[in-house]
Amino acid sequence: MQYVLFTLGIIGGIIGLVWSADRFVLGASTTARNLGVSTLVIGLTIVSFGTSAPEIVTSATAALSGSPELAIGNVLGSNIANIGLVLGLTALICPIIIPASLLKEELPALLIVTLAALIIFLDLYLNWVDGVILLVLLVCFTLFVFKIKGSLSETHLAEDEEVSEFITDISTAKSLGLMLFGLILLIISANALVYGATGIARALGVSELVIGLTIVAIGTSLPELAASVTSVLKGHHDLAIGNIIGSNILNLLLVLPVPAFLAPLHIDAIVLWRDGGVMLAMTLVLTVFLIMKIKSGKKFGRFFGAVLMLLYLTYTTFLFV
Repeated sequence: MQYVLFTLGIIGGIIGLVWSADRFVLGASTTARNLGVSTLVIGLTIVSFGTSAPEIVTSATAALSGSPELAIGNVLGSNIANIGLVLGLTALICPIIIPASLLKEELPALLIVTLAALIIFLDLYLNWVDGVILLVLLVCFTLFVFKIKGSLSETHLAEDEEVSEFITDISTAKSLGLMLFGLILLIISANALVYGATGIARALGVSELVIGLTIVAIGTSLPELAASVTSVLKGHHDLAIGNIIGSNILNLLLVLPVPAFLAPLHIDAIVLWRDGGVMLAMTLVLTVFLIMKIKSGKKFGRFFGAVLMLLYLTYTTFLFV
């Protein structure tokens, strides 16, 4: 009976996170638009934050409930899953056109942020000082993005039109209610997911870190998967790849500080060399693949998607075996 409750907690939590994140993004985006905020700014802030909301809430819940390792595993596992599972599966479904601007904007930022996070992990301790450093980097990244995206070029105007498709015409009062409802359901769903994941981990003798790296990470990455697949099927390739890269950056700069402030902890060395190493390796593989595709002018096709999926499945299998 106990296993049934834990399983229901995981399944219900994942479904709730995906659905509530979508409601939260819709409500927040529509509210911002009704208040006169441009759709481009909405896409760069609220929508990106919305797809990372499950990771943020889940990590906070895990840290407050005495499971900071689950929070760390959620962050690293989500970044690995976003590249190997989300981008890999998206490319398998429909080859992606890679924008050339990626090489001078989001991709260098992702590499810098990934390396910075691993350098912070070198002392095998995560505390409020590390959290402050990550938040300062977040501010720098945000200013950089707004400076780069501030020009009203044809490309950015096109991105503005793409983002506007995700916003509906509802009143400000209704959109505020939708945003609040989505946020409350997010918190409830995160609690259910953490309850089920930690319960199964302890019952089966599997570490909370591994559960965070796999089940919880996949569950909280589902909004990115849904957003990327939907975007690429509609022909909005910039949003598909940008969503994944932006989410990975936010996971490290916005989600990782959560356990740093709420539950400072010592990090097992295996987290640095195994999980941090895999995250860096996947990021470097992605960088090489994207550079090849941009230079050749070809799409990020099914072959590269299959390679990323294979790498992710190999890593996940290794965790359990």
